Amino acid sequence: MLKAICSSKDLTNNSYYSCVSDIIDCQQLNKLKNITHHVSTTRFQHCVNVSYYSYIVCRKFRLNARSAARAGLLHDLFYYDRKEYNSSRQKWQASHSKHHSMQASSNASELTDITMLEKDMIEKHMWPLTRPKPSYKETYVITIIDKYCAVLEFCVPNVQKIIHRKVR
Repeated sequence: MLKAICSSKDLTNNSYYSCVSDIIDCQQLNKLKNITHHVSTTRFQHCVNVSYYSYIVCRKFRLNARSAARAGLLHDLFYYDRKEYNSSRQKWQASHSKHHSMQASSNASELTDITMLEKDMIEKHMWPLTRPKPSYKETYVITIIDKYCAVLEFCVPNVQKIIHRKVR
């Protein structure tokens, strides 16, 4: 069952899934299931979380929810270890924050056709840490949702550990 963090819904049984069904099971995205992200989740699960919640928010505000779902799923489509990248990069090279979004955009373009909106969402999801600022409302949504999901992914497992410790 495909779920987003803090949600009990099976994402394969709703309108969200129809937006991403052609790409979600591809080999390139499945590689992300083996990469740890934000301490306690995988990069794949993080992308699903960002994708689903961006879709929900954009749909609520009558924005392009389909593009939000797709860009959310593809926004961290890179395979290198960020710690290794940061420790070995030269001063002239882009920071991980900038580099990974460009790498994800390039990988997404190789995987599927992406719209200008989706490209903007993928490349600028790290704003305000990177420049330039988003060009679309949907890009602001994915930027905020990405940070929200990172906090959830870090905090929820740690809060659960604390609760279980106190119950014992």
